Amino acid sequence: GALGVLDPATGAPSVTRVALAVTLAGQITTLISDLSSHTAALRADPRASLLVGEPGPKGDPLTHPRITVAVRAEFLDRKSEDGDATRAHWLEHRPKSKLYLDFGDFNFVRLVPTSAALNGGFGKAFQLTPEDLFG
Repeated sequence: GALGVLDPATGAPSVTRVALAVTLAGQITTLISDLSSHTAALRADPRASLLVGEPGPKGDPLTHPRITVAVRAEFLDRKSEDGDATRAHWLEHRPKSKLYLDFGDFNFVRLVPTSAALNGGFGKAFQLTPEDLFG
């Protein structure tokens, strides 16, 4: 996904690509490093935006479905039961991350949806609530 944050030094928007995992309960998580600018941005202001969708191999990319989700970032305590469960789920879906997952500068972050905009392709746009997503 593409994660949009506000740079704490300038207030300017910044967008970066992040890996995501979604639990069976619908919780969106990512794993980010303290070395990344988006980590400092989320610590300063937990509001962010997440764009998920692929443009597809052919045709106009604006005709392919995508969703933008407004989120609030929650850093997880790696030593908690929630942190352990998130780590296990992450490894199940992203086994290659085992190479760096336990480095001290990496953090699991839950991205809690506050609203969303679904664009299903040309002429198919919808505003969604968290209940629409997970209710």
